[in-house]
Amino acid sequence: MAEVSYYTKDGLEKLKEELQRLKTTGRADISRAIAEARDKGDLSENAEYDAAKEAQGLHEAKIAQLQETLANARLLDESKIDTSKVLALSVVKIKNLKNGATMSYQLVSESEADLKTGKISVASPIAKGLLGKKVGEKTEITVPAGKIEFEILEISR
Repeated sequence: MAEVSYYTKDGLEKLKEELQRLKTTGRADISRAIAEARDKGDLSENAEYDAAKEAQGLHEAKIAQLQETLANARLLDESKIDTSKVLALSVVKIKNLKNGATMSYQLVSESEADLKTGKISVASPIAKGLLGKKVGEKTEITVPAGKIEFEILEISR
């Protein structure tokens, strides 16, 4: 059984749009490539045809994966998120106790994670170390670079 993933409304919409794009324009593009390759003659020695058929298989696998992800996706109501402790979709402001740097992250599903916009996956080491903690708590998190101690300064949604 696949794992249930939690999404924001925007994240879920992006998944649906991507699936729709793959099913429509993506399939049409691959069909066109297969038809062009088929027109070039003998299929037993046609590398373009083989490549196009392989691309079609990969494309259909991606569609199947997205459909499974959507089937197991759950929409989180951001207005009902408890801000007394760190949960999925929480925006957490933390302070690195070693160097004094403060950072703010939103904990999101793996497919929505984007460090440039301050969104980290709930499956990441930092997010796992923050989940369930409250404002003022200190936590030591093991990351690839070693252990870092953080203090939670603020939790919002």
